Order: sequence, then structure tokens, then C-alpha cells
Amino acid sequence: MRYIGFMKNNIIKPIKRLSFRDEVYQNLKQAIITLQLQPEQRLHDKELAEQFGISRTPVREALKRLEDEGLVESIPGSATRVAPLKLEEARHAVTVVAVLHALATRLAVPLLEHSDMEELEFSTKTLQLSIEKKDIIKAIEADEAFHNVFLDVAGNPEIIHALERVVPKIQRLEISQFTSIKGLKSVEQHQQIITACKNKDCELAARLIENNWLSLGELLTLQTD
Repeated sequence: MRYIGFMKNNIIKPIKRLSFRDEVYQNLKQAIITLQLQPEQRLHDKELAEQFGISRTPVREALKRLEDEGLVESIPGSATRVAPLKLEEARHAVTVVAVLHALATRLAVPLLEHSDMEELEFSTKTLQLSIEKKDIIKAIEADEAFHNVFLDVAGNPEIIHALERVVPKIQRLEISQFTSIKGLKSVEQHQQIITACKNKDCELAARLIENNWLSLGELLTLQTD
């Protein structure tokens, strides 16, 4: 598997705020998603605690939470490690994500305001520029911003909670293969979604959103050895 050499080093920094467990969790999760902590890399709670500048307890709690989400795994008789990239797991995750985002879109389209449409258009332009510059992190952030418009307007916390557990599995695989994925197709799909939203066509927008995610799953499958 090829890994992209664009990520900054030393993402783990001392924690200064009080919510140690949540801060450690967010830092480690981001490092795993962006492959700064690479698949199958061993994780030692003592070393991580020293890097964060805190005790081992919040680190252990964060690792347990990440294990529950499938981003970390503990091997009996061995060390805890970052979970390996799993194509089949990502394929299943894409199916779930596609359906959930379609549901959020169906709920959101009738409620979209002018400012929401502006955000959809801005994030799509940012996505296109990021892809052209081969900046995968910015591209993923722009794509998230686009889809978050529907999630925010839909206002259903259960959808958001469910997505938080499965989207990172897709993002890791997407980042690992960015050099071979033709992301401009996603830009065209976003533009079609925007048009459907302007026409207040809930069902078409939802179907296009679902296809947008499913097409990503097809690309990831085709590009994986």
C-alpha cells in the first residue's frame, strides 16, 4: 500500500485543556484517519501519555473508545495497534453512509436557506481546487463541509452519531489511495446535487447524494489491490 507523504509530523502535542480523554481521543483519531499513525503501527499507552504530557489513564480510555470504533485493535498477548486498512469493512461502511446521508438530504432540502446554498457552492469550489492541487486533507474537509450542510439543516443527532462511527473507515482508505482516485467526478455530482436543491427536488437530491457516496465506494474497490 502506498502512503502519501504530505502529512505533517508531530501531531501529538501536550494537552493543556481539562478534557484529557476527549482531547487525546480527537488527536489520536485524526492521526489515524490521516495516516500519520499508519495501519498496524503499535501504540504504547506509556509513550503516548509522555508525548501528551498526561497520565496513562486518559490515553487508555481514548484507545478503548477508538477500539470500539474499529480504528484500534488489541491483539491478545501483544501490543495495541492501529487497525489495518480493511477493504471489506470500508465497502460495508460506504453503503451505510450513503443511506444515512440520503436520509439527511431528504429531510434537509425543504429547509435549505440562501446561506446554505452559498455554503454548498463554496465547498464544491473548494473541493475542486483542492483536488487539482492534490491536497487530500483540504479535499476531504471541503467534502465534509458540503455534506455537513444537509446534516446540520436536517437536525437529527442520531444520523450524525451513526456517521461518526463509520466515516473514518472510509476516509482512511480514501487518503491512502488519493493519487489514483479521480475525484473530479465527485465535483460534478455535487453540482448536480446543488441544482436539485435549487429546484427543491428532495428525492432527486437524496438519490444523487446516495450515488455520490456509492461511486466513491466503487472507486476505492477498483483501486485497491
